[in-house]
Amino acid sequence: MSFYDLLRKYGDFDFEDFFRRVAEDQIKRIISKHRLGALDYLALLSPRAEGQIEEMALRAHRLTVQHFGRVILLYTPLYLSDHCVNHCLYCGFRAQNKVERKKLTPARVEEEARIIAATGLKHILVLTGESRKESPVSYIRECVEILKKYFTSISIEVYPLEEDEYRELISAGVDGLTIYQEVYDEAVYAELHPAGPKRNYRFRLEAPERACRAGIRTVNVGALLGLHDWRTEAFFTGLHAEYLQDTFPEVEVSISPPRMRPQLGGFQPRVRVSDRNLVQYMLAFRLFMPRAGITISTRESAEMRDHLVKLGATRMSAGSCTSVGGRTGRDSSGQFEISDERSVAEMARVIYSQGYQPVFKDWQYI
Repeated sequence: MSFYDLLRKYGDFDFEDFFRRVAEDQIKRIISKHRLGALDYLALLSPRAEGQIEEMALRAHRLTVQHFGRVILLYTPLYLSDHCVNHCLYCGFRAQNKVERKKLTPARVEEEARIIAATGLKHILVLTGESRKESPVSYIRECVEILKKYFTSISIEVYPLEEDEYRELISAGVDGLTIYQEVYDEAVYAELHPAGPKRNYRFRLEAPERACRAGIRTVNVGALLGLHDWRTEAFFTGLHAEYLQDTFPEVEVSISPPRMRPQLGGFQPRVRVSDRNLVQYMLAFRLFMPRAGITISTRESAEMRDHLVKLGATRMSAGSCTSVGGRTGRDSSGQFEISDERSVAEMARVIYSQGYQPVFKDWQYI
């Protein structure tokens, strides 16, 4: 059994009817429960629960401090290549976009690594476009071996791999995987991915499981908010995280709730996800999975991220750049527009000002 089999059980579930039947006193009881079930989590994502956000926030804050302390782990992304063969309608890297594609040489990887390392960061997220020809596993491995000299934790956000390929990269020094399903609704997924290997919904969905079997230390999953109904997408993201944590208890599981940002191609969000919606999602997830991480990227504004420090966030990016080679000044078009452009030092000061501690390193690869 995989998560795909669990997901299919909700194929005929009537979400609208469920939300209509949620009562206010039911929400209050759920907030005070010690352990929540899947439908409790769904109830907290309902329109009815919007009136209880303050109560949810108080409990979510207490749970986060209990399990994580008053800390925010900082990391930054490093884009190795923007070559891509997929036709994803919403992405700045999609194959049809007429841009000059770039790929870092080993020397440029090291140059970018030195600049990032100078900020004090020890955790890095490595990204590529989805092109096995331009960014084969051997290339990613070569880059990881360079980055190991500068960083103690290296995560990847690349195309879905086979289990033995994940194992190869783990042996080279990779300890974390971030992979977004983008949208969990299979029919909508097919519409948004008309061509390219990414069209294989199930192969992507089961990638975290292959990485976990290969021995990955951390896994981060999520849906891109704005592509489909955010409440059901948040629900399935939470179920995915719970499934991974239950199936692979040795793995550290987290989620990201990224909202769409302007990108080359101009694809517009199909659904508006407000700040209040995002906060409700985060709070509901924290009550559902108290020990799971929540990652907030620079897609969100500086003001919004400042507010989220105390609302369940455990990990944030800083000093971000979404273009290949952007830190050395010879950049290409980014995957999307960054909203929070603050430096690592600026983010650290903001975190300290809220009584929290920025963490630059919490793990060492041996």
